[in-house]
Amino acid sequence: MHAAGPVLRDIVLVGGGHSHVVVLRMFAMRPLPGVRLTLICTDTDTPYSGMLPGYIAGHYSFDAVHIDLRRLAEFAGARYYRDEVIGIDRAARQVICRQRPPVSYDALSINIGSTPRLGQVPGAAEHAVPVKPIRRFNERWLALFERVRVHAGPITIAVVGAGAAGVELTLAMQYRLRNELTVLGRDPDGLSFHLFSAEAEILPTHNAAVRRAFESVLAQRGVTLHRTAEVSLVEAGRLQVRDGTTLAADEIVWVTQAGGAAWLSDTGLALDEAGFIRVNETLQSETDPLIFAVGDCAAMNGHHLEKAGVFAVRMGPPLAENLRRGITGQELLPYRPQSRWLALISTGDRHAVASRGWLYARGDWVWRWKDWIDRRFMRKFAELAPMAATAPVADQVPLAPEEQAQALSAVAMRCGGCGAKVGASVLARALASVQPIEREDVLIGLHAPDDAAVLRVPPGKAMVHTVDFFRAFIDDPWIFGRIAANHALGDIFAMGAAAQSATAIATVPPGLEAKVEDSVFQMMAGAVAVLNEAGCALVGGHTGEGSELALGFAINGLIDENLNGILTKGGMRPGDVLVLTKPIGTGTLFAAHARLKARGRWIDAALESMQVSNRNAMPVLIAHGATACTDLTGFGLLGHLVEMTRPSGVDAELELAALPLLDGAAECIAAGILSSLQPANLRLRRALKNQEEALKHPNYPLLFDPQTAGGLLASVAAERADACLAALHEAGYPHAARIGRVLPQGTALEPIRLIL
Repeated sequence: MHAAGPVLRDIVLVGGGHSHVVVLRMFAMRPLPGVRLTLICTDTDTPYSGMLPGYIAGHYSFDAVHIDLRRLAEFAGARYYRDEVIGIDRAARQVICRQRPPVSYDALSINIGSTPRLGQVPGAAEHAVPVKPIRRFNERWLALFERVRVHAGPITIAVVGAGAAGVELTLAMQYRLRNELTVLGRDPDGLSFHLFSAEAEILPTHNAAVRRAFESVLAQRGVTLHRTAEVSLVEAGRLQVRDGTTLAADEIVWVTQAGGAAWLSDTGLALDEAGFIRVNETLQSETDPLIFAVGDCAAMNGHHLEKAGVFAVRMGPPLAENLRRGITGQELLPYRPQSRWLALISTGDRHAVASRGWLYARGDWVWRWKDWIDRRFMRKFAELAPMAATAPVADQVPLAPEEQAQALSAVAMRCGGCGAKVGASVLARALASVQPIEREDVLIGLHAPDDAAVLRVPPGKAMVHTVDFFRAFIDDPWIFGRIAANHALGDIFAMGAAAQSATAIATVPPGLEAKVEDSVFQMMAGAVAVLNEAGCALVGGHTGEGSELALGFAINGLIDENLNGILTKGGMRPGDVLVLTKPIGTGTLFAAHARLKARGRWIDAALESMQVSNRNAMPVLIAHGATACTDLTGFGLLGHLVEMTRPSGVDAELELAALPLLDGAAECIAAGILSSLQPANLRLRRALKNQEEALKHPNYPLLFDPQTAGGLLASVAAERADACLAALHEAGYPHAARIGRVLPQGTALEPIRLIL
C-alpha cells in the first residue's frame, strides 16, 4: 500500500489505452496530494499499437510491445482494478463493474478504444476474427497462428478492411506465417491472402504515392486485392461481397467497422452515429463535464480524427493537465489536434513507408527510424524513474467548508483507544449494502447488533477457533478483503472443520468520511462474499483508524465433538506422500511488486491463486485418507512441514524440483528479491540434513518464502496419492502436486532431507 495523506478526491481512469498510460506517467512524475487515481482495465498487459504489427511479424517479443499496467499504476501510486466496466451511474458518480462493487469518482476519464461492429454483417460475429478491441487481439492471433501451423494443405486467409491497419496487418501476418511454414518444412506458397476494400482505393486517408507503394508491395507479395468489395455475408469457411462474389477462406480477419462499446449507449452521454463519446476541445463529454473521453472511443466536436494511436498519445498530456485542473477548480485548457501527422507504416519485412500529408518516403531506414521512435516511447513505461516530491495538501485541492473540517481532522493527531474508532454513521452506511448470510445458530449478530454476538453450538459439535490479521499488500480493498477472509478461513478448513461465524477487526486510513466509507464498503464487500460462500456468518467486529488499511478475522468453526474427521498436524505416518494443493511464491512476488520488479501478470496470477479457497480441497483429502494437514501461511513451506514432523514423530523428504511455483516466483528469487519475513523463516534451515548441497538449487530459497492464503500441505497414503491428486485437479486445484514423502524418524537432529 502507498503511504500518503488523506484522500480528498478520486480520479478514475477506465481503460488502459495510450492516453491513460501517459496520464499515469505524468501523475507519477508530479503527484497531486489528496488526489487518488484508480485505473480499471480488463487486461494487465496493454499493447502499443505502433509496435503490434512488428510483434505479429515476429520482430518483437510480447513484452517488448506491451505496457504493464499494474506495474505502471504501482509506480504512479494509483490503484489498479482488473475488471470490466459495464456502465456508469452518473447520478451517484459511480463506475459499474462486472465483478466488483461500484467505484466512486469525482472525475472520470474513458480511454477504452473501439469495438468491432460485427453485428452489422450477418455471420461476421460467429465466423470472423476481429482485431478490435486491440488489447485482446493477441489471444486471437495466437489461436489463428496455431490453426495455420496444424492446417493440412493450402490455406486461404481473408482480411476485411484495407485501411492502414488492415494493410499493415495483412503484410505482417503473411511474413510471419510464410516463415513459420518454411521452418516446418512446408511450402509457404500454399498460403494465400486476400484483402477486401469496401472503397475503390486502399489507405484512403493517405496520399496517392503511399497508396501506389502499398499496391506494389501487395502485388509483389502475391496478396489478392479486392476493390469496391464490401463484405455482406460471412459463413463458416466463406464470405460474400455486395455484388454476390464469394470466396472460400480458412480464416477471416476483421479490421473494419469499429464503433463505441455497447454499454456507452446506456450512460446518457451524447454519442455520435458510430457510438463514440462526443467531447469538446477540453476533452470533456459535451453532456457531463465530470467525464472525459480520449482516444478511439472519443469523437471530438469540429474535428474528424482518424482512429490512430498517434492522436491517443498526443491527447495524454492535455488530458493529464485538465484532470489536474478540473479536480482543483482551475480553468481547463483546449486541446488542438494537429491537422497533419506522421504515419510510419511497415510492410512486414523490416521495411516501412513514411506518410505525412503529401510527403512520402520508404526504405529499410524508415523502418529503423520507426523502430527507434517506438522503442523510445516504450522505454518511458519500462524504465520507471523515482517519483517527484509532493506539495502540501492545502495548496492543491479546494474543499467545501465541511470537507475542510474533515481534512484538518484527518491530518491532525488522532485519538487513541476507542477514540480511534471509525464513526458509527460511516460504518453503518458502509455496511448497509453488505449482506452477510444468516444462520439459525446465530442468535444475536449483525441483524440485531448488541455488545457481543451470541451463537448456539449445535448438539454433538465442538468449537474450533482461529484468528488472523494483516495489513493490505495490494491497492485494491475489494481483492484484499477477499484474500484476508480466505486466509483466515484457511485454518478452519485445514482441520476439516466447517466455518460458522466471523468477527472482523479492521483499520482504515483517516480521510473524508465519504472516502473512509468507500474503503470500508469495498473491503467488507469482498470479505463478506467469501465468508458467505463458505457458509460463515459475519456477526460483528471493530473498525478503527490507522496509518494503513488492514483486516483480520476471528473465525469460529464446528467439528464433531468426538473429533471424527478432524485433521491435525501430528498424524503423519512413514510411507505417506506429501501433497501440496496450491503453488508457492507469494512472499517474493509481492516484495518484487513493491519494488516495481514484478510483471503485472505474475501478480494477477498470484492474486487469483490467493482467492482460491481451501474449502473444496479438504473433502478430497479426507476422502482419500489424508493422515495430517496444515495450511501454508507466514512460516513458509519448511516451517509448516517442521510443525508437522515434530508432533508426528517422523522425518520427511522434499523434492525441490517438484515444488509447484507461481508464475514469476523463480525469476524474483533468482533476482535476490525476498520477503521481509524471509530472514526469520531462514532460521529453520537447521532442520535440513543437506542444506549445503541444497543451496545450489534455484528453488531452495522458496522453502522459506512466507505465504498468504496458501494451499494445504497434507500427508496421504502412498497407494492413494495418485487418485487424490487427480481428484484435486478435478476439484479446481490444477497445480496440486506430490512434493515428497514421510520417512521414519532417524537419530539425527535434522528431520528434513532435500532431493535436488
